[in-house]
This record gives sequence, structure tokens and C-alpha cells, in this order.
Amino acid sequence: MAVSSMTSASGTSTPPRPGSPDRPHVTELRLSAFAGHRGAVLPLGPLTLLAGPSGSGKTSALRAYDALARLGGGAELGEAFPAPAACVPERARPDAQRRRGFRIGCTADGPEGPVRLDVAVQAEPDLRVVGERLSADGVVLLETALRDPGRRAVQAAWHTAGSAPVTRAPLPDDRLGTALLPLRVAGKTDGQRRVLAAAEQMVVALRSVFACDPRPERMRIPVPMGSGRLLGGCDNLADVLWRTRAECARRHAQLVAAVRAGCAGTVAEVLAEPLGDGTVRAVLDRGDGIRTAHERLGDGELRYLALTLVLLTGPGVLEVDPVGEVPAALQTLTVLADGFDRALDPRQCGELLRLAARMCERGHIRLVGAVSDASWAAGTDGVTVVHLDA
Repeated sequence: MAVSSMTSASGTSTPPRPGSPDRPHVTELRLSAFAGHRGAVLPLGPLTLLAGPSGSGKTSALRAYDALARLGGGAELGEAFPAPAACVPERARPDAQRRRGFRIGCTADGPEGPVRLDVAVQAEPDLRVVGERLSADGVVLLETALRDPGRRAVQAAWHTAGSAPVTRAPLPDDRLGTALLPLRVAGKTDGQRRVLAAAEQMVVALRSVFACDPRPERMRIPVPMGSGRLLGGCDNLADVLWRTRAECARRHAQLVAAVRAGCAGTVAEVLAEPLGDGTVRAVLDRGDGIRTAHERLGDGELRYLALTLVLLTGPGVLEVDPVGEVPAALQTLTVLADGFDRALDPRQCGELLRLAARMCERGHIRLVGAVSDASWAAGTDGVTVVHLDA
């Protein structure tokens, strides 16, 4: 699928707005050969909508971003790509050794300036990294290549700029080499310190991703009281409401105000009720002695409520993998919202987008949402729209 244009909400061509220079953040996703994409470059602003018809590759783009985030957190390839064959371009032909694969990458900006990461993955016959490149300012800081298919390792070379220009060593072929560099590079020379700084910027930018696609059919069911951390499908929304209502009155008041603006009828409160059997259900208090259980709400209302809760909370509530060794003030949570407008009416779309714009403007949260049509986003400042052609 090809990227046809990128526009702001006003319809004029514009680059993504820069984020805080102290917060590493992903500014570009590259799908060189991935699923239905070939040579696609997707610019990402603080609030980005990927727009296009069914089959244009919106979901696969979010899947690629999520996979890079998992790899940045140290996950194995099998965890990041549970169905690798589906990531291979449909018309890709195997080579003489029956090998097929895919290529993805991204750019992360931050204190070190733009840093590029490109990864080539072999999906068949075995899942493995066959090439990786980390670069900045035209300098290759890390490069790996599969030299011996019989070994479960790639040959890596990273920038040293000391007595030897590069250091060579094998790295595992089932993980991202960039995420392993802090454990392998001593940081004794200026070159090594540059490699470490670039790798750390990329890892911090990629991690703390929350992939979200609320499932109304699961949100209507009472759930056990548990950790109070919201799952990607928002199945346990009632458990999270039970926690957040008690912990942060200010944020909860903002949630109630947002739900009031996007749901039908009077909304005096959003709360969770324990049922006495160890489970809890979510309800809307109508303010007149009537409480509407979420099982009575429509799909649009439930998805709107769930996405509003996601935007108003953070890594401590969402099921994400924050970088524990980096202060929270230097991290950015990125929400990947598939079907951002699914089942929502125009009023709900507008309210949700305005809330997202306010939250993203502060710099501690970014959002990439997939929508079928972004025309309803017209007039909202700070929105980057990337159009994908089927």
C-alpha cells in the first residue's frame, strides 16, 4: 500500500510538529517490504491518524510499530512476530534457499538528533534477524549481517573510533542488536559513547507503547478484581475504574466530564460496583437514582469510554513496559489505537480527537490511530493525517 499524502487538519501539507528534545520519540515508520506495504514511509507527529479504506494497510502499520516496540524492549522475534509469514509481502518470491522475509525501520528523534534503525527479518524457513543497521548523521553506528546460515548468530560491527574503527562480535539472531548494545559496549571511547547514546535513544523512544483496540463484548462482562492495569482490549475496564476513581480524583473528574460529553443521556458519575463474588462491574450513574450497567451501553459508547480512559491515564495504569532506568519525565507513552473511529458517531469522534490533541500537546503522550476516513478531523489543530491508498 502506498502513502498518498500527509496533511494537517486544515488540509495543507505540513511536517510533524517536533516533540520535546528531551523526550525521545519516533518521528517516522518505514515499511520497506512488510505485508501489503512496499517502500512506504509514514511520518508521525504527536497525534497521527492513518486514514484509508479497508485493506490499505493501517492495521499492519500499527502491527509493525508494535513489533519494533517489543524488540526495543528486548523481546525475542517470535514474541514480536507471532505470525511472521503474514508479514512477508504477498508477491515476494523465495530465493534459491527458499528464504523469504520482510524489512521495517523507524527514525527516533531526541537529544542525539535523528537516529535511524532498519531491520531485515527472515520469516521462512526460520525466523531470524538477517540484517540490522543503526545510524545517525550518515554514520553507521551498528551493522549486523547473517554470514553463516548454519549458526544462530549474526556478525555485528559497531562504531568505536578508538585504536580500531569498529568492534566486531557475534550477536544472537533472535533479538534486536540495538537493544543489546548497552550490555556489550564499554563506552570507553567517544565513538562507543556515541553508539550507546544513539541506541539508548532508540530504545527509550520505542518502548512504553500501548496497543489498544477496545472490545465492547468483553467490557460488558463483570471481571475479577485484579491488578488494576488496563489490558489492550480494555476487557478489564471495570477493574481499572475501581482503582483510578480512588487514586486520582482530578483525573477521574476529567474522565466523567469527557464521558458526559460523548455518551447519551445524563452522566453524573462513572464508577465500578463490586458484586460480592470477587467481581466488579462498571456503571454510569445517571444522577437520579438510576445506574446504567455497561452491559446496556452500545459499542460506540463503550469504545469511546475506553479510549477516553486510555488517554487520561498513563504507564502506571496501562499494561505497558516503561523504561525503569529512565526518569518518567524523559519518557513518552505512545498509544497505538486500531479502529480509533470504529462504531463512534461524529460527536464522539470530535470529542475524542479534541481530548487526544490536548493530551498529546503536553508531550508526555503520543497517539497513532487508524481510521477509515479522517474528514471529521478537519479543523482540529495538531493532527497529522497520513493517507494510505489501497
